[in-house]
Amino acid sequence: MASLGDLERTVMDRLWAADGPVAAAGLRDALAERGLALTTVHTVLSRLEAKGFVEHDDARPRRFRPTATREQHAAELMHEVLGRSGDRQAVLARFVGGVDPEEARLLRQLLEETAPDAR
Repeated sequence: MASLGDLERTVMDRLWAADGPVAAAGLRDALAERGLALTTVHTVLSRLEAKGFVEHDDARPRRFRPTATREQHAAELMHEVLGRSGDRQAVLARFVGGVDPEEARLLRQLLEETAPDAR
């Protein structure tokens, strides 16, 4: 999965927070504090579409929506990092060593729920 630049991440945050598909002009307006031109927003959306992060409908103007949820994206990034690691166990151990007690409890619960014998 491709990585996101700062502006791409900002656009994705707006799309993930939206209730449905959003037109480029709506994104430009939502990002007014950045002073972006509509052409810039279109360029970012085109790049995000090429990377597989967004898709558009056939309406006029085109409206864009994420191809995955924020959580799906984060999980994919985690899998990608693990896949590139030479030592998955060391990466997982380092990750688990950095979680707080509540996160550790949640991880245990999720692992128990997805264990093959729990099905």
